[in-house]
Amino acid sequence: MSKQTKILSIVIIVLIASNIFFAAKYFLLREEFNQVKAIANAKNTNEKALNFTKLFVAEVLKADGEVDFETRLKLENAVRELNNDEILSQWQKFIESETEEDAQVEVKNLLEMLIKEIE
Repeated sequence: MSKQTKILSIVIIVLIASNIFFAAKYFLLREEFNQVKAIANAKNTNEKALNFTKLFVAEVLKADGEVDFETRLKLENAVRELNNDEILSQWQKFIESETEEDAQVEVKNLLEMLIKEIE
């Protein structure tokens, strides 16, 4: 084998090895990125649920009288931003309550769901 062929073989082996190294590094970084992205999404969901819960407590549970239309609209938008069908369904049950006792039961269920969402 000539000297030029040996050098070419070594260069090809180094290039193949570096490609394998960078491919492995790429897949490891991609997996790490997906984990970070999932954590960020969970944090965002928790933050939205916490903000809705704070708003709900401040505007509904601490309200002296009836909740005005603008506040109800703000609450409706906040609960829809959660993108959680179960919580939205529970919210609907709460706002459709016909008696105060039913509303109290539905509020407890809603708050329980929100706490589970935040966990």
